Amino acid sequence: MKDYSYVFNAHPSYIEKIYSEYKVDPAAVEDGWRLFFEGFDFASNGNGEMAPAGIEESMGNSTKEFGVLSIIHGFRTRGHLLSTTNPIRQRKFRAPHLDLADYGLTDEDLGKVFVAGEEIGLRNATLQQILDKLHLIYAGHIGFEYSYIENRERRMWLRDKIESRDLNSDFGLDTKTKKRILEKLNGAVVFEKFLHTKYIGQKRFSLEGGESTIPALDAIIQSAASDGVEEVVLGMAHRGRLNVLANIMGKTYENIFNEFEGTAVPDLSFGDGDVKYHLGYSSQVTTEDGKIIHLKLAPNPSHLEAVNPVVEGFSRAKADILYASDYDKILPILIHGDASIAGQGVVYETVQMSKLEGYYTGGTVHFVINNQIGFTTNFDDARSATYCTGVASMVQAPVFHVNGDDPEAVIWAVRTAMEYRQKFNNDVFIDMVCYRRHGHNEGDDPKFTQPDLYEKINSHPDPREVYANRLTERGDLDKKIATDLEEKFWNDLQQRLDLVKEKSLPYSYQEPEQAWRKLTKTYDPNDFRKSAATGISKKNIDLILKHLMTLPEGFHPLPKISRLQKSKQALLDEGVVDWAF
Repeated sequence: MKDYSYVFNAHPSYIEKIYSEYKVDPAAVEDGWRLFFEGFDFASNGNGEMAPAGIEESMGNSTKEFGVLSIIHGFRTRGHLLSTTNPIRQRKFRAPHLDLADYGLTDEDLGKVFVAGEEIGLRNATLQQILDKLHLIYAGHIGFEYSYIENRERRMWLRDKIESRDLNSDFGLDTKTKKRILEKLNGAVVFEKFLHTKYIGQKRFSLEGGESTIPALDAIIQSAASDGVEEVVLGMAHRGRLNVLANIMGKTYENIFNEFEGTAVPDLSFGDGDVKYHLGYSSQVTTEDGKIIHLKLAPNPSHLEAVNPVVEGFSRAKADILYASDYDKILPILIHGDASIAGQGVVYETVQMSKLEGYYTGGTVHFVINNQIGFTTNFDDARSATYCTGVASMVQAPVFHVNGDDPEAVIWAVRTAMEYRQKFNNDVFIDMVCYRRHGHNEGDDPKFTQPDLYEKINSHPDPREVYANRLTERGDLDKKIATDLEEKFWNDLQQRLDLVKEKSLPYSYQEPEQAWRKLTKTYDPNDFRKSAATGISKKNIDLILKHLMTLPEGFHPLPKISRLQKSKQALLDEGVVDWAF
């Protein structure tokens, strides 16, 4: 597909002027325009000959055709401003300039046939048919930002993926995938409800409202393993961490219940420990295809996004040392909140280094749990940019804005994002728009600061219920399957909690905690071992410094360096050596 972006960016009246010049003398216009008009005339007539209509009618039709081409380009660049990605409220009007009048078209043109439809795979389609398809592609539950990418190969690859995808409401997913999505959603939703019922008022920073995160992460990991990734390193804040630990990382529900019960107490000789929603975890997971992949969730303090450079550094070190700098073998995933990704400086610092040779990690998948609020601050009061993912354009990373109440759209988005990352080894962003069921933590009442928003949220069904109803309405799965899944999992959690209450489990140590436990420690300085000898012999010092202070033959240092070398040599001759030598 040729790149005619210069055509789409031109005003129809300007195109008409160039076209009239081309009709008089094709050689009088620039080669790019001449080739475009030749293709346009050929498509219009099917034989490459001039249209039999008069020049005035021909130019009038061409202006309309160019208007249709321009509106197609408009949807590709700004259609995301019409996308229905918000599950809880109407999206804010952002003036996308996609009205017919913006392109010299009127309602009278809706029934007319335009060859420009071939640009999106519609041959001799009416304007109405073209607009209908554009809305399906660009104004549905996924909004796409990618037109700012300068690299043509990457940009055209994304366009092809977006415009050639299955436009049915289920994105062409098979029944097996739909059932797995439902199971993962069920695990995420029921786990949160169970904790909310059993540990009323205890802080857990729940994922409620954004539970589609769990099937999304599952899909990323499954895709990564299938594509040869051997290790995934995740970084996230506290929101949803317990759910990720249980339903993605494989930390047992019993261990998490133990922490809620307060019976799992680690060795605190070296400090006071940390709260359960800051803890990290490592595990080996077997995927659906039987592949084994290593997962590591890095611990994170209460400082949002502080873990980002840690995850990138960890990934880079492992890629270089264990995988011979094959970045396709290790995948960094950063899970952000909408307020923190837009507001924390460490996000920009980390992202802007993503393409530097010394910090490159082969591309990071950024997943934003966009619950549209930061503590008690609405997004309108939190950022100047249209989207919280404005940082993505800085490194020309594509963004998939997706409705969190449509897990099938979420799965398509993350799978495509993973494919993009593996193919181009660049960063990619998924902005999952959802909501926060409770306050900042479970002890806060959000109705004090957002009464209207939480009136809507309180009456809104959870993502599992929304998806189960959709599956039932389409006839994909029986409603009883969803009901049975919920009941079975709740009973399983109850049995595990009962076991923990009967007999608490010991604290489960992981690395590096296991290594820390081997360190010598005491509370009484008098009991501590005598310090080990850390010095080296004079003989070794003399040998090392002799070689360090001897200049190569024929080497002529700068005068300042020469003076420094001579002063050091004088100290060495006197036998005076200190820490700053």
